[in-house]
Amino acid sequence: MNKAFVKESDNDDDDDALALAQAIPAGSKNYITPAGHQAIKDELLQLIDVDRPEVVRVVHWAASNGDRSENGDYIYGKRRLREIDRRIRFLTKRLDSAFVVDPSVHHGNDQVFFGATVTYVNKAGEEHTVTIVGIDELDPLKGKISWVSPVARALTKAREGDVVMLHTPQGNDELEILSVEYPAPAAD
Repeated sequence: MNKAFVKESDNDDDDDALALAQAIPAGSKNYITPAGHQAIKDELLQLIDVDRPEVVRVVHWAASNGDRSENGDYIYGKRRLREIDRRIRFLTKRLDSAFVVDPSVHHGNDQVFFGATVTYVNKAGEEHTVTIVGIDELDPLKGKISWVSPVARALTKAREGDVVMLHTPQGNDELEILSVEYPAPAAD
C-alpha cells in the first residue's frame, strides 16, 4: 500500500486524551498509594526491560529482510514501538509528578482520608465498599475510586456513623458511613 493512503502520526494525541481523562485538579498533587506507585514502576520497568527490547529485536530482524513497504513485521513492529515509547513517556511523567501517601498512618482512625476503605449504605439501602486511591490506580470494578470522584469527595473528612450528602445528576443521595478502615503499618 502506498504511504500516501496511510496516516500515521507520531504526536501524543493518545497521551493527551488519557491525561485529560485522568486530569488532576488544578493546584492539587498527584496523590498515589505506595502500592499504586510500585505498580506504575513495575509496568514501566516491564516496558523498558522486556517489551521494548523484544519489539526492537523483531523490527531489526524484519528490516534485515529487505523490502519494508510490505513487511508486516516491520510495519506493525514500528507501530508497537511507538505505542510502547508513548506509554513509557506517560508513565515517566506520572511518576515524576506522583506524591506518595501512605494510608497506614491513619490506621485505627475512624475519619475518612486518602487511602481509606469505606463501607457505606445509600438512601436505597444498598451497601457499598470503596477504597479511595489515586487517579492512576482507579479500578471501579474492584471498588477503587479516585480521590477526586464525587463519592470520595462526599466521604472525605467524615467519620463512622456520619451521614453525608452526595450530589448526583439524578438528585441528592444520603450516604451513611458504616465503617472506615486503613491498612496496618508495615512491620520494620
